[in-house]
Amino acid sequence: MSIIDFEPVNQQSTAEMIAGRLREAIMRGALAPGAQLGEADLATSFGVSRGPVREAMQRLVQEGLLFSIRNRGIFVIELTTDDVIDIYRARTALEGGALDLVLDGRRDIAYAALRPSVTAMARTAEAGDAAGVSDADQAFHEALVTAADSPRLVRAARTLLIETRMCLGALQTTYPDLREQAREHVDLHEAIGSGSPERARALLVEHMDDAVRRLRDR
Repeated sequence: MSIIDFEPVNQQSTAEMIAGRLREAIMRGALAPGAQLGEADLATSFGVSRGPVREAMQRLVQEGLLFSIRNRGIFVIELTTDDVIDIYRARTALEGGALDLVLDGRRDIAYAALRPSVTAMARTAEAGDAAGVSDADQAFHEALVTAADSPRLVRAARTLLIETRMCLGALQTTYPDLREQAREHVDLHEAIGSGSPERARALLVEHMDDAVRRLRDR
């Protein structure tokens, strides 16, 4: 087989970098649900031509973070309560798979990886910092999936975790005491470190189910 003479490429393309920044803006709420994205305006903001912006937006359409309406444009997704419930169901399946891999010989690795986010969550909860708790919550679940050492699970979890972060503003209001949210993660952390596998699995499922119940009862 002959080797095709491809031109060298940068480690990360311009489109990839733009897509990453747009994901972050969507996750943080800088691009609000339902907001329309203008290709020309974004190209000017990023200081690039329209091509990389168009490619970046199409990537996020494929990931489900943006959607296109013919002859109208591209918009940030808006999550309904049903969408959020579906996100948590999908996360239960995905993170449950990650947890099984962790429990099969990677418990010490996961316990150490989760410690910083648990510490940050407890600290921000005591301070009444809801945004800080949400950041630590996100970091906890990212660390759990990463600790499973499965690149495919990490890729699959990325969009779900971004969508979760988008809706955490609503979820925060369902915790009258942020310390309760922190305690759920502390308990799960300890179960992953030294509890029975059955308890760790049960706590993860309960944590996800609790989020769904709170959203339904809003």
